[in-house]
Amino acid sequence: MNVERGFSLIELMAAVAIVGILAAIAVPNYSNYVTRGSRAAAQTELLELASLQEKIYLNSNAYTANMTTAYNGTSTGGLGKTTGQTADGKYTLSVVAPGQTFTITATPVAGKSQVGDGNLTISENGQRLWGTASW
Repeated sequence: MNVERGFSLIELMAAVAIVGILAAIAVPNYSNYVTRGSRAAAQTELLELASLQEKIYLNSNAYTANMTTAYNGTSTGGLGKTTGQTADGKYTLSVVAPGQTFTITATPVAGKSQVGDGNLTISENGQRLWGTASW
């Protein structure tokens, strides 16, 4: 008796179809997970920068408008983000500090997975926005 071992073409095609279906479900979910993770990391960095702004205000009674200048604890220094981006490079950070207020904004970098995710902002009064909604 001849016993053949291995997979038939039908069995192989069924396995490929199952892997394809699983990949079609998993890849978008993973992409959403990565986007949410990067957004959470950017929110954390914004909170840290807002905390630095408050320390600067306590020392010099003014906020700094410099994102990339070295941090020295006063309003003449900056927030010390040398690249002007978040640690993962998916958001560009900017600060506006007219008078006794500040707004720090994280804008998605073009060509990265965060594009279309919306801007994140935080201000001196604690208002946190993701696009137009609170975060």
